[in-house]
Amino acid sequence: MSEREYEQELSLLTQKLETIRSVLNLESMAKQVVALEAEAANPSLWDDPENATRVTSRLSRLQSEIAHFSKLVSRLMDVPILIELAQSEQDASSLKEAGAELDAVTKEISELEVRTLLNGEYDARDALVTIRSQAGGVEAADWAQMLFRMYTRWCERHGHKFDVLDTSYAEEAGIKSVTFRVSAPYAYGTLSVEQGTHRLVRISPFDSNARRHTSFAGVEVVPVVDQSDHIDIDEKELRIDVYRSSGPGGQGVNTTDSAVRITHIPTGIVVSCQNERSQIQNKATAMAVLQSKLLDRRRQEEQEKINALKGDNSGSWGNQMRSYVLHPYQLVKDLRTDYEVGNTGAVLDGEIDDFIEAGIRWRRQGE
Repeated sequence: MSEREYEQELSLLTQKLETIRSVLNLESMAKQVVALEAEAANPSLWDDPENATRVTSRLSRLQSEIAHFSKLVSRLMDVPILIELAQSEQDASSLKEAGAELDAVTKEISELEVRTLLNGEYDARDALVTIRSQAGGVEAADWAQMLFRMYTRWCERHGHKFDVLDTSYAEEAGIKSVTFRVSAPYAYGTLSVEQGTHRLVRISPFDSNARRHTSFAGVEVVPVVDQSDHIDIDEKELRIDVYRSSGPGGQGVNTTDSAVRITHIPTGIVVSCQNERSQIQNKATAMAVLQSKLLDRRRQEEQEKINALKGDNSGSWGNQMRSYVLHPYQLVKDLRTDYEVGNTGAVLDGEIDDFIEAGIRWRRQGE
């Protein structure tokens, strides 16, 4: 095996960081931090709680991004020192550790580089993710639950907060649908490439004859509404139903009618929430979800108009986007990017970063 070209790797990474610095415009971000810190220090800030939340949230995210970049720069500067010390002392173990740190820094810089591609209007926002079982009966319901676990494991791996807003359990096993919010910088831009139909092929654990089954689940990702969004909803266009929350197998978990379902009559969009403590809280959360879905609908309509002007008749890129085969062989393949992995267990345990990165780069190339 040839000796590793540390100097060349470090030079390329330094160039990448400089490009990222330019794209992120760190100087502008630092100025925004100063302005937001001044706003946050104003004693009257919390007279308007919504604006205060927006200011503190934006400030926290900018500070986090600047700190993350600065930490990467510092780590990259330390690597050649570690390598030089290990080489001068001819310490193979220390050199291996330095190489591992270089690999880790390379991975983080690559992830940050991908984030610079997320410059859409809503990309920096939190994400609302809905998973629904589709064709396949109990198999599809179980598959929807497997996907839900995959995404929550991905969140846990990255330290992203997620809150389950509503779960509709299937009768035999799995779930009919689940909606959850992922709170993290660029959650929407990152997860939006996961939208579409996910197909599973496996020997069904619910089939006594151990036959191979194909099932489908759909993933929908929309950006969370912001104070600056103008989504007007006429109360007369809403049908609001209340019902009792339920758990797996229809078992009641709440003795009061606290769960809320809202139907937006003009569009047919239905949202529900049962995970808050009271009917008022559930209604407020459901309204926020409805606003997010209407915002995404408006975004899609605007994009369709642009595509029509461009003569884009390729259709939605989100449908039939990934195939997970567990039998007769093991393979997860993205049908848009052709990226594939044989370790299906790792993917279903939340190791989907490479799929997400490939999806973001693929989408950017098609713009």
